[in-house]
Amino acid sequence: MNDNSWMNNPALGGIDPAKLEMLSSLAEQAQGKKQNELLPFLMAAAQSNSGDISFDSTETEAIINVLKIGKTPQEIQKIDRILSIMKTVRK
Repeated sequence: MNDNSWMNNPALGGIDPAKLEMLSSLAEQAQGKKQNELLPFLMAAAQSNSGDISFDSTETEAIINVLKIGKTPQEIQKIDRILSIMKTVRK
């Protein structure tokens, strides 16, 4: 079972609860995936319609910042690296 306490962070208060629920579902699906499986999974999720749910840059930044809370510098570096790769691939 995942800890979804991040969804209650006040920084995410302006984001539609349906969007946060979709993210929670993705997080559950990603749990246990190896590092080499995670990027393709995230890219596929980003490309899918997901019920026409999309996130603007402000929402995305808020979510990423909340997810970084309590992470080690190495974990934050890994998150940033994945985000950088995703931005490069999306161009």
